[in-house]
Amino acid sequence: MSYKIFDETDYKNLLHIIGDPLRVLFGEAISEDYGHDELGGTFCMPDVVIKAATTAEISAVMNYAFLHNIPVTPRGSGTGLVGGAVPVEQGIILDLSLMNRILELDEENLTVTAEPGVLLMELAQFVEEHDFLYPPDPGEKTATIGGNISTNAGGMRAIKYGVTRDYVQGLEVVLPNGTIMELGGKVVKNSSGYALKDLIIGSEGTLCIVTKAILKLIPLPKKAISLLVPYPSLEQAIRTVPMIIKSKAIPTAVEFLQNEAIEDAEKYLGSSFPDKSSDSYLLLKFDGNTKADIERDYDMVAKICLEQGALDVLIMDTDERGDTVWKTRGAFLEAIKASTTDMDEVDVVVPRSKVSDMVEFTHHLRAKQNIRIKSFGHAGDGNLHAYVLKDDIPDTQWETRKKNAMDAMYHKAHELSGQVSGEHGIGFIKKGYLQKSLDPEVIALMRGIKSVFDSKNILNPGKVVV
Repeated sequence: MSYKIFDETDYKNLLHIIGDPLRVLFGEAISEDYGHDELGGTFCMPDVVIKAATTAEISAVMNYAFLHNIPVTPRGSGTGLVGGAVPVEQGIILDLSLMNRILELDEENLTVTAEPGVLLMELAQFVEEHDFLYPPDPGEKTATIGGNISTNAGGMRAIKYGVTRDYVQGLEVVLPNGTIMELGGKVVKNSSGYALKDLIIGSEGTLCIVTKAILKLIPLPKKAISLLVPYPSLEQAIRTVPMIIKSKAIPTAVEFLQNEAIEDAEKYLGSSFPDKSSDSYLLLKFDGNTKADIERDYDMVAKICLEQGALDVLIMDTDERGDTVWKTRGAFLEAIKASTTDMDEVDVVVPRSKVSDMVEFTHHLRAKQNIRIKSFGHAGDGNLHAYVLKDDIPDTQWETRKKNAMDAMYHKAHELSGQVSGEHGIGFIKKGYLQKSLDPEVIALMRGIKSVFDSKNILNPGKVVV
């Protein structure tokens, strides 16, 4: 696709649309942070950055870009891991971080309405202060709601409560030509034609730009208790998970941890993990409205864990102990990143019954490929996060050895009837893996959907499918 070469006339025209030179960054005024995301493996600088403050501004910018064939990349906090917010065709970055207002809390309809730049942690704190819960709980709490919607983020509570798509009731969006459209709303049920709203969720900013979201809430559970369960081996820990799921106890979260990642997090946080008895752990959380309900569920799960070889079941029955273990788990990504010179990430998801197979494969791959791989993840929903680490591998060997390890993991996930990404998306980096994992007819349908929404391919081009 051929795009217009952005010039100073375009800059002046866009500045006229926005009317505030502090919100239209051009040339040397653009920070290098806009050229990469969290992992930094993809780098490309935009020609201009526009810090939009209203839906009307986004509409006007998109209309200008559409008429002049200029690529546009929407961006939130830049916490993505697959190059999804990197402007690989340059052009315009639309920074949505100033659209950060919580617009309404509707207690009668159990919804909260927010702009896309609201941070997940801000939304979670706001609704909890009003005794509600927004269940999606990705590890990166500084990600924006718009980014979570764009990748259909899941997180640690997905096993019980589901993913972002399950909590988006309505969207206001701007199409590539600047048209403003509302999809869905506060209705709980809707069988009125194609579910366009659900198509937008997970589309990674390639179909339209989300400018407002109506999100479903649930009453805040009154109590929560966590269990930390040490095991003699990672294999034993992971093999327990299908039995926990089968018991119908339904934990809020089931995570697997290894001591090597815990040690990185301890060093990163400057704090101590409450147990040192094992190399491998399951971390579970249970929530509910009464202590009796929670105890019934965790007693059942504790017995299953001990029957399957757990060394102990440690009850995190105080806020301090529970917060410590979950804070450690939440720091894994940054801690692992700080422990090496470079890294790349695999975010595969497999059927729950195949989690142990995938984890064991990844565990043994390290020696086979002679490369360090650290993994953790959501054992309860089959989403494995594996990080391939460069350490002191020479630059001349790094790309090849990394690719070999990642190819092997993606191939194994496909063999286990899994998918390329559980929650981080495809972005720029994973396009090749997605095309290998899906039937050509499916890829063709995706391209067709993209062309219907974005006939000029100006919105986040080069991402997901091309």
